[in-house]
Amino acid sequence: MPPHDDLRTIGGDVHVSPRYLAAATATGDPALAPLLDLGWDLEHDDLGNAYVHAPDRTVRLGYLPEGEDDGLWRINAYRDAFGPPTWGVCFNDSCPTEFVRAFTTALAEAYEQGSDAYLAAPDSRSTDREPFLAAAPLINRGWQLERPSGGVLAIRSPDGLAGLECTTGRLDPQAELTTRDARWQLWAGTSIDHPAWYATASSNTPVALLRAVTECVSDPAPLLRWREETYSYIQGLARLTPVLPPHPPAPTPLDVQRAASRHSAALPASSVPRWSTTSRPALRGPRR
Repeated sequence: MPPHDDLRTIGGDVHVSPRYLAAATATGDPALAPLLDLGWDLEHDDLGNAYVHAPDRTVRLGYLPEGEDDGLWRINAYRDAFGPPTWGVCFNDSCPTEFVRAFTTALAEAYEQGSDAYLAAPDSRSTDREPFLAAAPLINRGWQLERPSGGVLAIRSPDGLAGLECTTGRLDPQAELTTRDARWQLWAGTSIDHPAWYATASSNTPVALLRAVTECVSDPAPLLRWREETYSYIQGLARLTPVLPPHPPAPTPLDVQRAASRHSAALPASSVPRWSTTSRPALRGPRR
């Protein structure tokens, strides 16, 4: 099972496919877990928002169900804990929780490696930080690269219901952190202008973290959801398949032998006492 799909915490009675037509689950706990497992600090405000901080405060996550907009998850990293963010990522309130978990899992791994990993900006001159590596999982799984238009490089899913856009040229660093005008935008639905869900990432977001999300989004395996929780998938677009109980295991030769023994014991053969003078009743023959 891929590390971003923890079925112990996200269950359901239907499979949703393709997985990018799922939506957020009722709880964000699975996406917080990779960072909390490292011992990061967890705080809450009076409204019910949650904040997770790295011990050195150079990475901060906000889970904001009571935020000012639909940016449910906001994650920033800093070279200086008291300076401006080096990069920022946002997942809106409908984005599948598994995709956020994929990001936080990769972030936890990068943080353990040090600042050279979690602050590694994309670099077209580097073999492991080439920006296009973030889109490679999509291309490898059949997503189509569209003709560049208006300074935007777009990749679309085979059914046209999800996409990744990368904007070229200069961008306003502040706008990248606070609006959808970011370097990277991942979305699903019938239109990028009115997406069912979206995620954005600023220019300096490490390629390895972006790739973890595109790997998860393009995974062909479905996601689990509850049919009655209609907010957790995109109605009318997602394909729902009931989760069937597993088939019972096939009987082993020993099982067959035991069953036969029990059957024989339950149906004893008729007999006549050995020293009896009573004859066995004659069997009825065919009529003549």
